Amino acid sequence: MDISVVIPLFNEEESIGELHNWIVRVMEKEGYSYEIVFVDDGSTDRSWQIIGELQQKNLCVKGIKFRRNYGKSAGLHVAFAKAEGNVIITMDADLQDSPEEIPELYRMITEQKYDLVSGWKKKRYDPITKTIPTKLYNAVTSYMSGIKLHDMNCGLKAYRKEVVKNIEVYGEMHRYIPVIAKWAGFQKIGEKVVVHQARKYGESKFGISRFIYGPLDLLSIMFVSKFGKRPMHFFGSIGGGLILLGMVILAYLSAIKIFNDVGGIAERPAFYLGILAIIVGVQLFIAGFLGDLVSRNAPDKNAYQVEKELD
Repeated sequence: MDISVVIPLFNEEESIGELHNWIVRVMEKEGYSYEIVFVDDGSTDRSWQIIGELQQKNLCVKGIKFRRNYGKSAGLHVAFAKAEGNVIITMDADLQDSPEEIPELYRMITEQKYDLVSGWKKKRYDPITKTIPTKLYNAVTSYMSGIKLHDMNCGLKAYRKEVVKNIEVYGEMHRYIPVIAKWAGFQKIGEKVVVHQARKYGESKFGISRFIYGPLDLLSIMFVSKFGKRPMHFFGSIGGGLILLGMVILAYLSAIKIFNDVGGIAERPAFYLGILAIIVGVQLFIAGFLGDLVSRNAPDKNAYQVEKELD
């Protein structure tokens, strides 16, 4: 199968049918073999009923329904497991992503050998209260991750099949799939300028909270990716540094007391700073030690991804 189109959705009954017909027109025009995987994230409207009706008319339509709303990451995770296409295209269900972009995204994966191609909505039809924080968020994410993308959170993306089968998307990490893919060893990540269409139906399901939790999720994934299997390297180095700093401070105060015969060192603020540094350093060192114990006993401690093998 050439393409799997993955569409997570929540209460998008007005747009599902129109989006389906648009995708089918593109697929038939290009002659692709395809499937459309709708993931209903606990919708309370007629979304699931409409998906069922579409499946009766078009056997290329597949559907997954959650009992309640779990979020976009959960929807992508289960759809990636189910997808059978050699190239997986993800898009939102609100008609702001154009299916007309699919052929070029497919070509970039199959001919230019990209592992992942992210859409870049260079011209957006969003209020300024959304566009400015988005630009700041993308700039910070690009700087911290080292991945030069202008629109990290664009829902329109294309993946080589091996990518989605070897990454795990959880929590709210769908925003950082390029970062997850990079740390999984998929280095050829590109982007394509795509058309951003004004929302035709309903309203956005994402609020201001994503700009609060987004940076925290990024810090989490950067830490787990780099130190997930070696937490002692992080906590131990900081803890050891603080212990050393505390010991230097106390040694200095002790030397002053011995050689200059000044008043009690416990009366100096530096004394308490030295004690605090040692206490915090020991706690961080113990945290790193415990983290290493957990990591070494984890069932996936040796779960390395093998790309190729010769017998």
